Amino acid sequence: MSLQFTRRGLLQGAGATLGTFSLGQTAIAQTWPSQAVKIICGFAAGGLTDLVSRAYGEHLSRRLGQTVIVENKPGGTGSVAAQTVRLAPADGYTLMTTISGTMFTNRAIYKTLNYDADKDFVLISCLRSPPLPYIAHKSTGATDLAGFVAYARNHDVTVGSYGPGSVGHIIITQLNKHFGLDIHIVHYRGEAPMWQDLLAGTIHAATGSYAGGGAAVLAGGAGRAIAVSTTKRLSKLPEVATFHEQGATAKGLTLSGFVGLFGPGGFPPSIVERLSALMLDANASERVTKLLDTFGYEEGAVGHDEARRIYAEEGPLQIELVKQLDLIPE
Repeated sequence: MSLQFTRRGLLQGAGATLGTFSLGQTAIAQTWPSQAVKIICGFAAGGLTDLVSRAYGEHLSRRLGQTVIVENKPGGTGSVAAQTVRLAPADGYTLMTTISGTMFTNRAIYKTLNYDADKDFVLISCLRSPPLPYIAHKSTGATDLAGFVAYARNHDVTVGSYGPGSVGHIIITQLNKHFGLDIHIVHYRGEAPMWQDLLAGTIHAATGSYAGGGAAVLAGGAGRAIAVSTTKRLSKLPEVATFHEQGATAKGLTLSGFVGLFGPGGFPPSIVERLSALMLDANASERVTKLLDTFGYEEGAVGHDEARRIYAEEGPLQIELVKQLDLIPE
């Protein structure tokens, strides 16, 4: 599979089927939904993608007057779910929630994929991931990014990543390049074991979600947040400056990722419009509002036009940065 992508190609791919509207689709849209709607979640129950699926799915169910079922199909960083939804009828009754890594990162870390991210799906809405705090263990004595860089220049430093090819992995690699450091990256299968090792002082720093374990490290005094990713500060840690504010201006330090709601290719445009509007409406619901606050989201889900813009702008950059990691494709 070619890894040459352009913004135009990604934008056309993310919404190409919005321009295809047959008479059969018109009939479907007029009667939709007349039965339960299924959301295939690409990750395990209890994880953040699952929680987002269920919170927004509950609101969709109330507004549509039909049951919305969330079915978890984890595996292959969302690849298992993507294959399932790719083969599903484009009748409005099968949706998918998955992360940006399924659409972008997987192209660089797998030799072959059983789906074409740009052609096999229609992007309906997405929820940008919150900024990731970069937390240094107290043993480093660092109170800001400059202090950590100074420590890393004089010590053998290890920093945790919650997975190869992840945004966390990219951030650490970009810091090495920007400051000319030789930080050793330790990859974990998820955030939980990574934060546990930081608590124990086994590693010197880690980057991951605030709610996923970062908050516990900070609350226990084992570490201190010295920077956050993206271009905006994390509302949960308003005093912590971004990487860019502290002079680390590499593009990879502004990535955020997202959880997206997709339909299979050929999804009726009128249903896309309706679901997109309902996702925006769900941002004000009690369950979604609580979820966003708990996990430090800076904004709720956006509609399909904005989601397609995000997809087109961030896709090429994320793909290129993952390729630069020199991972051996599986």
